[in-house]
Amino acid sequence: MYEHLPYRPCVGIMLLNTDNKIFVGKRIDSISEAWQMPQGGIDDGEEPHEAAMREMLEEIGTDKAELIAESHGWLDYDLPAHLVPKLWGGKFRGQRQKWFCLRFTGSDNDINIATPHPEFSHWQWADIAKVPEMIVSFKQKLYQEIVAEFAPYLK
Repeated sequence: MYEHLPYRPCVGIMLLNTDNKIFVGKRIDSISEAWQMPQGGIDDGEEPHEAAMREMLEEIGTDKAELIAESHGWLDYDLPAHLVPKLWGGKFRGQRQKWFCLRFTGSDNDINIATPHPEFSHWQWADIAKVPEMIVSFKQKLYQEIVAEFAPYLK
């Protein structure tokens, strides 16, 4: 039905702490237990790594992180049909994402999800094996792929 629409270009961030736990935030706009890693759109003229650092700052209040790895390719997911008209002005069928694995160099006190445009109501550090189970069902395959790709970078 929406196959003719393009994917929204985005980035995703797997942020690792010193215990190799992954940052996840509970979506503020969801009544279900919808947790996710930080992600967001790429602005016109912006490089994906720049977008990842900007999105991290916008969503969790810090950019204290070092690049470990970049996904080999772009990963995409389709939105459920009932969500397409409700998100991004109905212009996209889903998202195509470039992912970045980053090592958090700050302390937990540097994280502040009470940003000017908050996306998360709560946050936590999660085990890599649990992260795909925490996401909404239509993103689970993508999360399984990115967890598998970045798992070798855990110390």
